[in-house]
Amino acid sequence: MNFQIDKYINKKRAVVDKRLEKIFRSGKKQQSLLSESIRYSLLTKGKRIRPILCLASCETFKGNMSQALPVACAIEMIHTYSLIHDDLPSMDNDNLRRGVPTNHRVYGESTAILAGDALLTDSFNLIVRECRKKKLPSDKICNLIEILTKAAGSGGMVEGQAVDLGFNANKTVSAADLKKLHSLKTGAMISASAVAGAVIGGAGDDEIKSLKKFSDSIGLAFQIKDDLLDDDGAGKTGKPGGSDKKNSKSTYLTVLGREESLALIDKLTINSIGYLDRIDKDTKILKSLANYLGKRNR
Repeated sequence: MNFQIDKYINKKRAVVDKRLEKIFRSGKKQQSLLSESIRYSLLTKGKRIRPILCLASCETFKGNMSQALPVACAIEMIHTYSLIHDDLPSMDNDNLRRGVPTNHRVYGESTAILAGDALLTDSFNLIVRECRKKKLPSDKICNLIEILTKAAGSGGMVEGQAVDLGFNANKTVSAADLKKLHSLKTGAMISASAVAGAVIGGAGDDEIKSLKKFSDSIGLAFQIKDDLLDDDGAGKTGKPGGSDKKNSKSTYLTVLGREESLALIDKLTINSIGYLDRIDKDTKILKSLANYLGKRNR
């Protein structure tokens, strides 16, 4: 496969970063503390995997990229909100994120909570406001809101965080338990990102079903790779290396071991590409992303 996925990712990341900077540009000489806190976490350099996946999916189905971009940005806002809240002392109690001190360490716990609240709420305002301007049909806008709220809420990411907190008190965690956890906490928003792009692109029901299976597989592979990178050392994930081990967290590494975890990543990647083969479109970008996510080094 000759497609240059690194070049594609860098290009799309720059597009997302530029739009986020424009949306959250401060026209005032003095920002409010809340605004400063939001910009601090949102505009800090991140992988932008979820918005890139949304754009790549839309592109696969020949969709309108100007309609997809505000949705991609909203997805990154939701993701950033989740990171701010996950890092709080009452949750994972992390001090470093994306290579810089976590939001609550810089702005205090109360402001960090409000920054996350604002990002989540404003993300849906952005979708409705900007997608209307771009003439995206109202039924598609409603569909997008339904997809993202389901993935982000009590049926997805938030429930995943609750399950994760429960695992902290339960040291007997199986591979099946971990799959359930990460399908909710990480996988739900990754899957929603791909599906959202496909909806904008006009994908049919069967295509969306195949795409969801694809993204469910790469979401799990992504998390397993994160577990391995955390064990490999500082700087790999933007958080202190070995934080999972330090906090005695159950991960795929502790439950399956390194070799079996690597084998599972390969299996999930192969399966994900198989689901794409059911779609009668040029899926080289998505296939390249699947391979990239399982083999990345950060």
